[in-house]
Amino acid sequence: MKTFCCISLAILLTSTPSGALAQTPAPAQNPDRISSGTTEVLLDAVVKDKKGKPVKDLKASDFQITEDGVPQEIRSFRLVSGDDEAAPAAAPLKRADAIRKVRADFNAGRIGAVALVFDRLALDSRKLAHDAALTYADVGQANNDFIGVYAIDQSLSVFQTFTNDRQLIRKAIDRAGTTGSSVYSSNLDQIRALAERQMVLDSQVDQTTATAGQATAATAAGAIGANEVDRALNRMALASAQGFEHLEALQQGHETMDGLLAIISAMGAMPGRKAVVFFSEGLLLPDSVMADFRTVIANANRANVSIYTVDAAGLRAESADAKSGRAMTVLGQQRAAQAGSANDSFGSMMRDSERNEALIRHNPDSGLGQLSDQTGGFLVSGTNNPGARLRQVNDELHTYYVLSYSPSNRNFDGKFRQIGIKINRGGTEVQTRKGYFGLPNTYDSPVLPYEAPALAILGRASQPNAFASKAAAFSFPLAGPSGLVPVLVSVPASAINFASDTAKNSYHADFSIVALIKDDQRVVRKVSNHYVLNGPLDQLERARRANILFYRETNLDPGEYTIESIVYDASNNQVSLNRGALSVPDTDATKLRVSNLIIVDKSQKAAANDPAENPFRVGDLILYPNLGEPLHKTGNKGLSMFMTVYAAKGAGAPKMSIELSQAGKPLGQLPVQLPAADAQGRIQYTGTIPLDAFPAGEYDLKAIVSDGSGTATRSEHFTVQP
Repeated sequence: MKTFCCISLAILLTSTPSGALAQTPAPAQNPDRISSGTTEVLLDAVVKDKKGKPVKDLKASDFQITEDGVPQEIRSFRLVSGDDEAAPAAAPLKRADAIRKVRADFNAGRIGAVALVFDRLALDSRKLAHDAALTYADVGQANNDFIGVYAIDQSLSVFQTFTNDRQLIRKAIDRAGTTGSSVYSSNLDQIRALAERQMVLDSQVDQTTATAGQATAATAAGAIGANEVDRALNRMALASAQGFEHLEALQQGHETMDGLLAIISAMGAMPGRKAVVFFSEGLLLPDSVMADFRTVIANANRANVSIYTVDAAGLRAESADAKSGRAMTVLGQQRAAQAGSANDSFGSMMRDSERNEALIRHNPDSGLGQLSDQTGGFLVSGTNNPGARLRQVNDELHTYYVLSYSPSNRNFDGKFRQIGIKINRGGTEVQTRKGYFGLPNTYDSPVLPYEAPALAILGRASQPNAFASKAAAFSFPLAGPSGLVPVLVSVPASAINFASDTAKNSYHADFSIVALIKDDQRVVRKVSNHYVLNGPLDQLERARRANILFYRETNLDPGEYTIESIVYDASNNQVSLNRGALSVPDTDATKLRVSNLIIVDKSQKAAANDPAENPFRVGDLILYPNLGEPLHKTGNKGLSMFMTVYAAKGAGAPKMSIELSQAGKPLGQLPVQLPAADAQGRIQYTGTIPLDAFPAGEYDLKAIVSDGSGTATRSEHFTVQP
């Protein structure tokens, strides 16, 4: 044992289990590229006459713009027209001239981006969508149009990245149109049949009960019992059919919205007007998917993407209105029969109301129509030849007006702002985006509704800090182009406002955590989570004693970053903010690489589904970093530390030593024995320093790792309290 200035430093190669984790690590997220912007709102507007032809002779004075009903002053105005695109070039351009022309067209908004997106489709619908997409690519595509081909199923498939090569586009459409998908098969007919039978059985039981006095007791009991059994079995079948339909709608609804959001986000970085042509048989929009649906619309508007929806089922043997109407009729009859009965309740009435609303949304014209209308596109339905109508997309993509204004409302609070445009000329109609989130900065990645108020606060010069939270980001330089970076934010639940509802005997809390990672020029990552906590009132104090741990993983290129986090309490508009530094080292596999030196707060036994690749998993334990909390000698067995070493290819075995200092004065250094690498090639070191001999104060811990050809050091500051 070696002593440093009367401090006993015993290095133990184990971690000390001492607690439980609030949340298991989430999967790594895709990178979000974000750029700062100005407070000027840019709009594009398609204006057509009664015949659907573009109107090209309007002036700025012909437009009236309102934001939340308040008139706005137009600051810039111009017409973008693709009339000259079909004119042949006098001679082939040289490569340098061609590049300059493309850049000029790109900056002027004359290059169009169109994403052809195939939703889950049945065989006949896929053929219709395939033929319509080919028609658009052959006839509607202009010289400056770049087309991408996608399909949404349980994941997002990219059949072709954006290109103006017509041959590649046709091949991609052929693949998308012939690739099978997991098709949602509506069981509305089955549910309606079971519901109709349920009404008959209910009526039979009521009638048998009413006439029971006219028969012998044994006969009456047998008749009632048989009918009751049939009614119970049918009710069970009806409930299972409705339950399965709901679960299917949830899964596929979320997957469709996630796919559209990813495509729209990627298109947002391109200037000018963009379009998504979405082939679908209808959107599945249960209540919990509606928030995602509204997010898709809001982000399409922010990204200047118009969505043109196509009902790929074409001419149906029975119209969607009629099919939904018959199901709603049966539901209404059920409600009338149930009203006033022993089985009637407010809960059953609410379930029927929700079911009725879901039937309305199930109609393809409802969801697809709203998606196109709210984003400046249009719906093509009731036809087996949608390709002809899609040619209009090209006109709208290349002939439009660009207007801008500076909002008179300078309070950017993150709330959604409604935009209205009117034309001072009769016989015209205008298509434009319907609004935007009021944020002082623009983001190329999707802004979710719960993120908007928090981002608005982060964008202010003066930022309040109403309660305490902790945040940190750690680097694990895996071999590859970018390093793994886990982001953690910790907040005590006692700092969050819990609203009590004595009438319902429950509590409720609503808050969000958002973290931004920035380089010296811009925000490069945004990660977040929305928390809605509910429970019985007698469990409120237990809930308030908990600690909420936000955990997300992302990947960053080597470099220096800052991290900003905000905990936003939506119930009282209170926030907590943190700001810190992050260094991501070189990820070159031929060089020695080490993670941060991490002070461990606690650990718990890994669950069966915890992945072995989890950077904080060591053996069968999950380690939880200390995010800056002081270490208390009382009741604490010691200071536990953790570090991961990645040996350089072809180099010798790394060696490591630990150095302790206080106020810049070294207290001592001790070599440690590193364990063998695990199956992932990681050398995971854990150790513990007893705190008994540490006087209260500030300390620095340093790890020095060397392999003979290179040396890496990592330091961590910590505080000891009695």
